Amino acid sequence: MNADIIIVGAGMVGSALALALQDSGLDILLLDGGPLTPAPFDPQDAFEPRVSALSAASQNLLTNLGAWDGILARRASPYRDMQVWDGAGTGSIHFSAASVQAEVLGHIVENRVVQDALLEQLQGSTIRLQPRARLSMLRRSGDGWLLELDDGTRLRTSLLIGADGAHSSVRRLAGCATREWDYLHHAIVTSIRTEQPHRLTCWQRFTDEGPLAFLPLQHADGANWCSIVWSLPPERAEQVMTLADDTFCRQLTDALEGRLGRVVHADRRFSVPLRQRHAKRYVEPGLALLGDAAHVIHPLAGQGVNIGFLDVAELADALLKAVARGENPASLQVLSRFERKRMPQNLAMMAAMQGFQDLFQSDALALRWLRNTGLKQVDRLDSAKAAFVRQALGVGMPLPPLAQAPLA
Repeated sequence: MNADIIIVGAGMVGSALALALQDSGLDILLLDGGPLTPAPFDPQDAFEPRVSALSAASQNLLTNLGAWDGILARRASPYRDMQVWDGAGTGSIHFSAASVQAEVLGHIVENRVVQDALLEQLQGSTIRLQPRARLSMLRRSGDGWLLELDDGTRLRTSLLIGADGAHSSVRRLAGCATREWDYLHHAIVTSIRTEQPHRLTCWQRFTDEGPLAFLPLQHADGANWCSIVWSLPPERAEQVMTLADDTFCRQLTDALEGRLGRVVHADRRFSVPLRQRHAKRYVEPGLALLGDAAHVIHPLAGQGVNIGFLDVAELADALLKAVARGENPASLQVLSRFERKRMPQNLAMMAAMQGFQDLFQSDALALRWLRNTGLKQVDRLDSAKAAFVRQALGVGMPLPPLAQAPLA
């Protein structure tokens, strides 16, 4: 079986890219180990533990792909404010959508909701879907690639896209080199219910053990739900995972300093090891990596899927322009245009997240003073905070067409 482009991985990033290319005139095959059909949704269902903080640029992309309405029809939680403070000092900073005349800073959405809304759009598209397909072998064949699936099926393509996540089989089988290191932290993730409503605010406290985030969720029974990401050293995370629910809720209440009253309920907890990874190259002839297959960052600011969606927008732009010009979309010349746009921006984001991590985990007295004084000073600078908010919205830089606001 042949295809002009094979996309491996139908998560949020891979599905979005497939939809972005559906009118390219190219034969696109999207394959994934899952069923590639959206799951039934009930607003009374418990929250999925993995969520994303979607920026305005990501919302634009999803709107342009026809998936945003499907997200809103399921469940999305807008947030208007962000409150950040140093638990080991007195520094704090507050960000507000109102500072840039925006209605919201973004939306907290379960990853599965985003993926199902994209899969819903794929059902009626021209994209060929191959569910329950797992890549077992990959090698160069002429000027393209030969893929073998675990059921023995063989596929050929001139352009292979790896969008298959942090443990990408495409990246591994193609021999793409990475730089990576362990954060020596695990993230405890779950959904919790609090005594007081979240007030459409993201709450983030930097503790001596690691950052703790409460991300607001909207449930059918009210606005007292949050998704939490609690970054802890491995031994401490292991201990927290063994706590009885009531003890866990008490410790979580204390960790957020009771800002939302007591934590009165917690869903099942999950512990995720945190590791940063970055491919040395995103592209080679006939191959491109994007999303978590190319880069994994600390979940400190919830930017992982946002930079993945910007990868989608830039790669789609490069490929569509190449097709319009009669160029070979699989050529290194074309693919390098995508890499030149995205790699510097992604590296800058990764460096910023690493800098925050290092600054807030330091016990050095001078750094404690610096971060507390800095937070207080920046909180008084409306222009600096507005610039940060625009960057968080994903509108503080030039955007590729797919990530721009749709025309009215």
